[in-house]
Amino acid sequence: METQSNNVLEVRGLSKQYKKGVYASQDVTFEVRKGEIFALIGPNGAGKTTTIRMIATLLKATEGDAVVAGHSILTEPEKVRQNITYLPDEAGAYKTMTGRGYLEFMAGIYADNKAQAAEFVKTGCEICELGDRLDDKIGSYSRGMIRKLLLARAIMSKPALAIFDEPTSGLDIINALEIRRMIKDLAAQGMSFLLSSHNMLEIEYVSDRVGIIAKGHLLEVGTPAELKEKYNTQNLEEVFEKVVMSNEVC
Repeated sequence: METQSNNVLEVRGLSKQYKKGVYASQDVTFEVRKGEIFALIGPNGAGKTTTIRMIATLLKATEGDAVVAGHSILTEPEKVRQNITYLPDEAGAYKTMTGRGYLEFMAGIYADNKAQAAEFVKTGCEICELGDRLDDKIGSYSRGMIRKLLLARAIMSKPALAIFDEPTSGLDIINALEIRRMIKDLAAQGMSFLLSSHNMLEIEYVSDRVGIIAKGHLLEVGTPAELKEKYNTQNLEEVFEKVVMSNEVC
């Protein structure tokens, strides 16, 4: 399967079966375009994290495939990993390092040479906007500062696709707004994002399109405006409720 030129990610029939007849994710199909922010939302246990981890090559798919920047997660996982970054909700940083030291350490892993590593660090420092605090140990940072540093680490290499699970989890309103704006600005520059979040307000604000998943099945895909119109609701929370409750009844 090859991606169309404008799609950074194409997911086709992606499934994860843990035992016969029991699927965590089944026949999931969607795409993410260049410069698009696509959000995958659903109840706990719906299959969104499983789907994201398969795309990130952390879990092996049972059926189907996903192609990132022209590379299959099944046959070219190393190439896929060169084109993505994945930031899980529970990600942490080394508290005994300084912020700058952490970015330098991670750049040394991702970069092909010293010049590229230096460029990654420069970009990371600009993105996180921590200023002089970059020279302080991470153990002295607030949760918001740590999350900004982690996001900067994740996108300083300018991947084709950035995958974020709960990007603003646990942050106060100001820090959350800053991170949402950061994501929107980077998307405007051409970076693509696959997000997962329980915060419907956040999803409605930041996402170009949304996929709603429940019981392992992708039930709806559309822009927030399209979905609100289709279900005659005022906000995405109500859309989410109607889609998920309808699936529970079926």
